[in-house]
Amino acid sequence: MHPSLHPRGGYHRISPPRVPPPLPGAGLARSFRFRGGSGAGSGSGSGAGRAGGGGMARSTLSSRFRRLDIDQYDENRFVEEPEEAAAAEPDAGPEVEALLRQGDALRAFHTAIRSSPANMKSQAMKEQAQGTMLKVLTSFKSSEIEQAVNSLDRNGVDLLMKYIYKGFEKPTENSSAILLQWHEKALAVGGLGSIVRVLTARKTV
Repeated sequence: MHPSLHPRGGYHRISPPRVPPPLPGAGLARSFRFRGGSGAGSGSGSGAGRAGGGGMARSTLSSRFRRLDIDQYDENRFVEEPEEAAAAEPDAGPEVEALLRQGDALRAFHTAIRSSPANMKSQAMKEQAQGTMLKVLTSFKSSEIEQAVNSLDRNGVDLLMKYIYKGFEKPTENSSAILLQWHEKALAVGGLGSIVRVLTARKTV
């Protein structure tokens, strides 16, 4: 028998199911959840803002770091030396030759070293000084070279080394043999450091 039919015939009225009434505070809970969700969104929004602010700060620091020249704090940094505006000195050739004629080779040597135009740009003056120095070096006896080298300070030994190598580049008759003796004595005083300084120096003779 169909459940909607009455046993005596006809139809039996079926009542709709009863829905239990809402529990007290259910609406408040839904409101609380909505507000809580809003608060979470707000919190995440403010957190994102703070994160964005931190990102901007890091970006600013990064850009400042990129503009910072860290090489200026390197002790081994090569700094190009400015050219010195040295006053033109008179040619020491005549004085040196006069001292050589007097037999005072050591004084002639010191005069030629002191008047070296290493700080000047004039190539003509440098070539003139090269000829004068080579004349002085080749006028020494082998037994006198060591005394002359020992009378120089470190800068003087380096300058002498420059003239020795310049003499090797432009050899004259019998100059190479005497220059090798000068090189041996200068190396004994200045060491390998003198050769390194000479080969890497910007200022030439």
